[in-house]
Amino acid sequence: MRIAVSGSHSLGKSTVVNDWVARHPYFKREEEPYRALGLHGPYEILFRDASTKLHNGIQLYYNIGRVHRYANSSSDVIFDRSPVDYVAYSQYTANQGSTDIDNAFVESMVLGVRESLDHLDILAFVPKSEEWPVEMEEDGIRPVDHAYRDEVDAIFKQIYREGRFGVMPSSNGPLLIELLGPRQQRLDQLQAAIDALKSRGEPSG
Repeated sequence: MRIAVSGSHSLGKSTVVNDWVARHPYFKREEEPYRALGLHGPYEILFRDASTKLHNGIQLYYNIGRVHRYANSSSDVIFDRSPVDYVAYSQYTANQGSTDIDNAFVESMVLGVRESLDHLDILAFVPKSEEWPVEMEEDGIRPVDHAYRDEVDAIFKQIYREGRFGVMPSSNGPLLIELLGPRQQRLDQLQAAIDALKSRGEPSG
């Protein structure tokens, strides 16, 4: 079962991934590209209105490359972030008009993102919810900026709920779900999605 957890920062995505792997240790955890390439790797990667085509491009194509490693639907893997995430974050930066990222660059990402999604079985979106607020954590890594998080979350909601950019494949794409509520409830929602796919004789990748 190939799962990617997607959404704006500081909303509990990594917590979902870590909790899932702790409960299902046979799952491989695929690290967030920023941590692999920037925090623990050779690149300086900037955020907000300082992101460039290089910063977001290398993260996107690293993520796509890792997704394509799991062509077999029998693989058990969970990704911290999906290729879709870099469309959302790039659109945020394009909206600022502050770097070389523009709307044309964002559009250029879409085809590669769409084609990569047929290597996932479940795409789990973690939205911001007023009912279940998540405090921002000052960990020295993620920006502590509510407006930034909220604007990116709004773009994710346009992508997943309104079909902006048309990133979801018309066939052979992943099951799109939303994870809401406290930690245990999110795990239960993810398990229910897996059970639903298995009951239909899927995954479909």
